[in-house]
Amino acid sequence: MNSLNLALRRRLIETIGRIAGMPEVSAIVLVGAGGVFSAGADIGEFDTQQAFVEPSIHAVMAAVESSTKPVIAGIEGLAMGGGLELAMAAHCRVAMAGSRIALPEIKLGLIPGAGGTQRLPRAIGLEAAARMICNGDPVRADAPSLAGLFDLVVEQDLLEACLGLAQRIVRDGMKASLLRDRAMPAPASPLFYQELEQRAGSKGQWPTAVNACIACLRAAEAMPVEAGLAFEREAFMKLFDSPVSGALRHAFIAERTAAKIAGLPAQTGIRPLRAAAVVGAGTMGAGIAMTFANAGIPVRLLEMKEDALERGLAVIRANYEGSVRRGKLSRADCDQRLALIRPTLSYEELRDADVVVEAVYEDMDAKAGVFRQLDTFCKPGAILASNTSTLNLDKLAAVTSRPADVVGMHFFVPANVMPLLEVVKARETSAEVLASVMKLAKRLKKTGVVSGVCDGFIGNRMIDPYLRQAYFLLEEGALPEQIDRALEAWGMAMGPFRAGDLTGLDVLWSVRKRRYVEVPGVVYSRLPDRLCELGRFGQKTGAGYYRYEPGAREGKPDDAVRALVEGYSAEIGRARRQISDEEIVSRCMLALVNEGAAILDERIAQRASDIDAVYLLGYGFPAFRGGPMYYADTLGLREVIASMARFQEQAGSDPAFWQPHRLLLELAESNGTFN
Repeated sequence: MNSLNLALRRRLIETIGRIAGMPEVSAIVLVGAGGVFSAGADIGEFDTQQAFVEPSIHAVMAAVESSTKPVIAGIEGLAMGGGLELAMAAHCRVAMAGSRIALPEIKLGLIPGAGGTQRLPRAIGLEAAARMICNGDPVRADAPSLAGLFDLVVEQDLLEACLGLAQRIVRDGMKASLLRDRAMPAPASPLFYQELEQRAGSKGQWPTAVNACIACLRAAEAMPVEAGLAFEREAFMKLFDSPVSGALRHAFIAERTAAKIAGLPAQTGIRPLRAAAVVGAGTMGAGIAMTFANAGIPVRLLEMKEDALERGLAVIRANYEGSVRRGKLSRADCDQRLALIRPTLSYEELRDADVVVEAVYEDMDAKAGVFRQLDTFCKPGAILASNTSTLNLDKLAAVTSRPADVVGMHFFVPANVMPLLEVVKARETSAEVLASVMKLAKRLKKTGVVSGVCDGFIGNRMIDPYLRQAYFLLEEGALPEQIDRALEAWGMAMGPFRAGDLTGLDVLWSVRKRRYVEVPGVVYSRLPDRLCELGRFGQKTGAGYYRYEPGAREGKPDDAVRALVEGYSAEIGRARRQISDEEIVSRCMLALVNEGAAILDERIAQRASDIDAVYLLGYGFPAFRGGPMYYADTLGLREVIASMARFQEQAGSDPAFWQPHRLLLELAESNGTFN
């Protein structure tokens, strides 16, 4: 990606300096190898000394701008962050029409730190520059809003176009101007900055970075260029040292690190996966079929009954039609994707599938029955995957004659939208199958995270103690709306009770009933069971922890639930007390952390950052806190253990619950961290 790491910065400085002494050279064309100009700074270098070793990115910009020989930047593929800032330091710019450019630093809790806030508004105007800088989203190089940035936009032959421009500059004695020398445009509206500041409050939990962007734009208008650049650098460094940016950088790296499979031989083969099949056309199966179709992969959708198949197809059609109405999908793309999904009522028609995903009800007998059929009808070498969220994959693999071909592919609802895919390696899953599915995840636009086999894998195993604490908090004095409100204010996308109502409380009840038998020593509150016994399963029944008006997705607190909760506390002899939002958050988060420590110690997860990626991408954990394990690191593991000890001593507590895991104790003793 031609990241501007220390090695590349040194080579750029050395090469430009060497060319300065070559009289036979009259101009420089700077292009990127591999179809990419530059993806910007090397984020992996950010938290190392190399990020600040000279030559810095600012020294590179100065070398380009001060070159006595005009520098023409040729942009193809991507020019992101520092890569775009490098191009803006050049004397001229040529771009391929389909290239994407962006200043995405805001998504890391930062601002452009190498002149982006000072040069871009001089090129394209304040309004267009503010949009790019404050939202960080990529823009096509041929967008009308970028007209002032490029000297040429071409459909093909980028290098030839750059050379042609360089030759005209030399031949005609054209004076190539720098963006920094252009006049700074005034805002079109006197309220421009005030309106930007008002919108900053809607930028999640990092409005500080948005406000810093706005301050830099003001500086660009009010200060000379050098002073504006210095102002920008100082603002960047303040944000760089902030906890929010540290967490967002960790989240960025965690997502990309997850693709690395520890111990996988370098020469591991990859199976061609040209055709797919999905067994089960319910909500999950329909979403998985759409995921394959969205990636251009033909997929058979199997159901046993015609009416169930038709319901699934109707859901798929409605989803695609909704995307067309909202302008997110063209009619041609909609028709093409629908054509890739081919319904069937027969296992016989799965014979050509290279990968089959079972997505039936979360029941071992039901899933084992499907795998026996797949073993019979699927061709040799087909990958047999289960979408199970909790069940023992080794047992499913054992019902087949080819356990090496069995793997878990746990999608998250809605499967066609959620970016996470837990890839579960069973005891006999082959390296080739694992590598093939991880590559498939990328093709499906998912982040694949490898998990070992255990009850619930990474995500749902950890959510169990989190939910148990939420239920205990109900028993002790809190109400569903307070717990949800506290956790959402802390940053979670949804509190546990709103999320449960959305998922379906009967699904969680089914898992609990299985665990009551399999792990009878674990202490559970029976309060959620009482709710389910009343037929309150969440949104789908119009009532769960909240009640839902017909057609409404937002629930309202229900006096019947309050009465049930308070009555249950009295029944078990628990005196209700006032519980602070701080205690709610701490107990739920540390429940996650302690279970995460066990998962790491048992090697269910490869690394702590994989656990963070699962929770950031699949469970609505706030990115600005970096994930549960990173959050524990920021608290300090000794403080985590001290808090757990306080909870252990509370009246009515389950002491075994708050026993710190061995790995947590070891790391705390050595002043270590999870990440």
